[in-house]
Amino acid sequence: MSDADAINLALLVLRCGIGAVMLAHGINHIFGGGKIAGTGRWFESLGMKPGVVHAWFASIAEVGGGALLVLGLLTPVGAAAVVGTMLVAWITNHRGNGFFIFRPGEGWEYVMTLTLVGFAVAILGGGEWSLDEALELRDNLVGVTGLVIALVAGVGGAAALLAAAWRPPPPTAD
Repeated sequence: MSDADAINLALLVLRCGIGAVMLAHGINHIFGGGKIAGTGRWFESLGMKPGVVHAWFASIAEVGGGALLVLGLLTPVGAAAVVGTMLVAWITNHRGNGFFIFRPGEGWEYVMTLTLVGFAVAILGGGEWSLDEALELRDNLVGVTGLVIALVAGVGGAAALLAAAWRPPPPTAD
């Protein structure tokens, strides 16, 4: 195996792994447990109003972004969906719960890791074993371009969504 093949294998494993995680999350929000209505109620309890609208936004971003990553198609756009949804989750649900995921309320280590991997994949691109390569898009989507897409669509989208719709509940007195 050449160095180029090893790098392409690593990118394939990384983007398919994170893509599968995002697909699973989105599909679970739509079809699992309380379905989209239950996800909407949970989002509403976090201060994302109206909850059902944001449940759909998050679910579509997770399914769509996950599919793009698995396919290696418009890879930085799929990675930006990871960055955006994980930043919103980090801020609305995990930020006050400490670092470790096993803490009560679930800490932020997991969403931080997915956010950072999203940035890395956006910058590195899908590799030669991707639809981006097959469609001759890859050279235009890596490096600074991928970073800008992750920052504008992922971070900017999360910031705009939070500014427009997040109204956190007041803290409860214990």
